[in-house]
Amino acid sequence: MKRNLAYALIVMLVAVASCSFTNKSFETDDKDKLLLDLITYVLERGHYQPKDIDDDFSVHVFEGFLDILDPTKRYFLESDIQEFEKYKFQLDDQIKNTDITFFDMVYQRLLKRMEDAKEIYKEVLDEPFDYSVDETIEINYDEQGYVASRKDLKERWRKQLKYATLGTYDSKLNLNRDSAKTSTDATEEVAFEDDNSTTGPLTPAQAEKAARESTKNTLDDYFDFVDDLERKDWFVQYLNTIVEVFDPHTFYFAPDDKEKFDTSMSGKFEGIGARLQKKKDQTKIVEIISGGPVWRDQQLEVGDEILKVGQNGEAPVDIVGMRLDDAIKFIKGPKGTVVDLTVRKVDGSLVVISITRDVVELEESYAKSAAVIKGNQKYGLINLPKFYVDFEDYNERNAATDVAKEVERLKEAGAEGLILDLRDNGGGSLKTVVEMAGLFIKDGPIVQVRSTDKKPEVYNDKDERIQWDGPLVILVNELSASASEILAAAMQDYKRGVVIGSKQTFGKGTVQNVIPLENIVRGNEHGDLGAIKLTTQKFYRINGGSTQLEGVKSDVVVPDRYSYIDLGERDQENPLTWDKISPAEYTPWEGYIDYEATIASSTKRMAQNNQIKLIEENAQWIKKAQDETVVSLKYEEYKKGLELDKEKAKYFKTISDYDSHLTFESLQYEKELFTQDSVLREKRDRWHKDLAKDVYVEEAVNVLQDLKLNNIKNSKLASVKG
Repeated sequence: MKRNLAYALIVMLVAVASCSFTNKSFETDDKDKLLLDLITYVLERGHYQPKDIDDDFSVHVFEGFLDILDPTKRYFLESDIQEFEKYKFQLDDQIKNTDITFFDMVYQRLLKRMEDAKEIYKEVLDEPFDYSVDETIEINYDEQGYVASRKDLKERWRKQLKYATLGTYDSKLNLNRDSAKTSTDATEEVAFEDDNSTTGPLTPAQAEKAARESTKNTLDDYFDFVDDLERKDWFVQYLNTIVEVFDPHTFYFAPDDKEKFDTSMSGKFEGIGARLQKKKDQTKIVEIISGGPVWRDQQLEVGDEILKVGQNGEAPVDIVGMRLDDAIKFIKGPKGTVVDLTVRKVDGSLVVISITRDVVELEESYAKSAAVIKGNQKYGLINLPKFYVDFEDYNERNAATDVAKEVERLKEAGAEGLILDLRDNGGGSLKTVVEMAGLFIKDGPIVQVRSTDKKPEVYNDKDERIQWDGPLVILVNELSASASEILAAAMQDYKRGVVIGSKQTFGKGTVQNVIPLENIVRGNEHGDLGAIKLTTQKFYRINGGSTQLEGVKSDVVVPDRYSYIDLGERDQENPLTWDKISPAEYTPWEGYIDYEATIASSTKRMAQNNQIKLIEENAQWIKKAQDETVVSLKYEEYKKGLELDKEKAKYFKTISDYDSHLTFESLQYEKELFTQDSVLREKRDRWHKDLAKDVYVEEAVNVLQDLKLNNIKNSKLASVKG
């Protein structure tokens, strides 16, 4: 079962809610049973679409819990699963009766199997790997069953460890001894100083031994870490297996996790500045936070997989198969410390990248703008990373007022058209998106929100002033979610702007509330009980359709490298279904004369664009590589694959060499700040450089040109909305 993608990736439409549940007597001295009782009580009474806790529910929990505990199927035996099977259709009854017999049984067995695993991996790594043997491994573990015996389990470990060690073997085989002594693995290389050669690359035997030793050290560290976990840590996994059957955005936060969530909502933390997602045994980067260490370093990108994590001067820890929360604990750290990441790049290459941790600045989560110059024409671009808000003080700073300021500045600079870039924007505050949409229309409905068994509530823009009535383009991609989808959908339904981007956006059409559990229990003697993030509402377009699963379909569809990767809501576990309600009453924008013709013209241009064709080819290649789940363990074949990946990476590197011949400039107020803030100047220079290579921005400018100011009725711009 997937670890809640929303927690790792998407900024929700979420608010801290006070408890409105009827008081119930929770009589138990057992904290685990109390938590189970509390959570099921809240789910059944507060979730937007409660599930029947029946036999089907029981099967989901059964399979999901085992999948979380043993995703690579290298702990449990077939006999264990057969023993667990007697509970497969009984968990619904256990949950209702706050019975945790199944959890206790599986937990105790897991501890025993992990002790067995400690012996097995040491036995495996005591023997050399023969990389000349022609054998393969299936890395799609869903296609594998559990093994029947310890002998079979050892063979599974052997193949998995040989696979995990193959990249280390290759790097050590090609590593010069002198450079090795200065690497984080220097102590391992010193062990070979008594061998025959004293300079030059390691021999195959030396490299193979060093690679095994490195893998062993990593596993030793990992199991030391696991040994430190308490029973309550595993019980949280069980609770979330139950919770996530309701939908992928409902989640139980243990007290420590609730603190992390609060920190993430504030947008300021110490770390590397990247958001991660766990899928089976892979930890991948799904977002790079602008202004953070990874963003500044420019070596990591979305889609890269982190394999190992080393603290500066220490041997790296293998995080393959590790829980996401556990992996993050290794990656995060105090400002100024260095973390060494062993990474499998999107193009297949293996590299070690050192990142100096820092405070990830909140400033780069805010709206920013640039003037776009093409010939003698000037346009404006506003990049909005998320729909931020200070829930304690809405007037302190929020996305709507900031975008309004940037629009006004662009008008003063003479912009003739506006691009609003919502790519990678995971959403945020519902109030801000309603206010922001109102900047571009006279008045009318923006979104409809429905709670369980209630009539939809229509959220309107009631201010008749229009801040921007010029040409408008909205840029989106597969990671534009939640509030981004509300804004893009509203502009599309009004025919107010042209939406350019991926085939569809993320497809998250739900709203969550965070409910502290201690607020529900009278006389709580167990301390902090954590909180539950609960899906309580769905939102709908003003045309009546839901954005759930289907997202917003772009007017002009252009491919990107994520076109064939499973990223959206539809690819999550147990998503809510798509549906529709009655449309709200609204009048489409009448300002454009050539709206449909503009879309047709843009679609035709994109179909003929060679850069777009290359991006499409790259996306197909990435998808093909992901689908190849049978991997050779023969070094000769592995090396051939590396060379092929290297050639392909070189071929696709020309994507980043593209030049749109557009010029980007900061606005005057920002130029004045550069004299005192060289870091800000560097950030903006880099952003402008990236924008100049961006074919999607180039096409957005073309669309603005097609719409033309002389095709805008009532072109006199109105005053700023207050």
